[in-house]
Amino acid sequence: MYETMLFARKIDERMWLLNRAGKIPFVISCQGQEAAQVGAAMALDKKQDYVLPYYRDLGIVLTFGMTATDIMLAGYAKADDPNSGGRQMPGHFGQKKNRIVTGSSPVTTQVPHAVGIALAGKMEKKNFVALVTFGEGSSNQGDFHEGLNFAGVHNLPVIFMCENNKYAISVPVEKQLGCEKVSDRAAGYGMPGITVDGNDPLAVYEAVKNAAERARSGKGPTLIETVSYRFTPHSSDDDDRSYREKEEVEEAKKKDAIYTFATYLREADVLTDKIAENMNEKIRKLIDEATEIGEEAPYADPESALRFVYEESGGEN
Repeated sequence: MYETMLFARKIDERMWLLNRAGKIPFVISCQGQEAAQVGAAMALDKKQDYVLPYYRDLGIVLTFGMTATDIMLAGYAKADDPNSGGRQMPGHFGQKKNRIVTGSSPVTTQVPHAVGIALAGKMEKKNFVALVTFGEGSSNQGDFHEGLNFAGVHNLPVIFMCENNKYAISVPVEKQLGCEKVSDRAAGYGMPGITVDGNDPLAVYEAVKNAAERARSGKGPTLIETVSYRFTPHSSDDDDRSYREKEEVEEAKKKDAIYTFATYLREADVLTDKIAENMNEKIRKLIDEATEIGEEAPYADPESALRFVYEESGGEN
């Protein structure tokens, strides 16, 4: 669990360096949310469950089988990008073989998609669960409320997980919600709502595990809110200095799970200096290799720009 969290952080940091060097066009960061992502994904069955991640969910997609090379190919917008063949901006995760369902650019559209997948599973009497994630800003969108209402009415095996990182781009959470917590909204749709510490991967794991067991036993959906903090600007195109103080960010970093969870593991005699050293070296090599592959991989042919948009000659769609 810790290694995957660290892997996500290190990939993210490399992406920022590449962006600032002018080599990749865009980064939207997972930093500060890795614990919730990895804790949630590890509580699921990777052989049968579906995940519908939002754009920050590097920890979820790595847990479900994406590689650093997959991420870098997307970052560089190369033809072999498994998410979209370089057609979508980074963060639009999608990989059919690993049951990672692609998202759209408008936020929150993945919520009704997850509900539809859960409905299909129930109709076909399959035992999978759909997990969909989103930010707290998305919980103010119509897709969120329609999705929860439909899931509640039809008692569907879906887990809604809000990664509350305190900011919807530049809007702080206190200007987004009329209630105290996002999880308070669950009651209106006939499902349990729970808020957990998003910096504690074990707490998130437990919450999602319980929700998955509840869904598989026919008891319906759950809304989980994980509370953490977004350490970076909203994206590489954002300047967060215009809406929050540097001191606020530095104070939040004291709860950074990359360090607090490592401390917990060391105190439990699970993580040692030698294990940590080997882990960091392994991750560095994987990311260096992935960066080189991404850099050297070919772009898509210009002639392919309209593929999957218009019918091609010969009747192929």
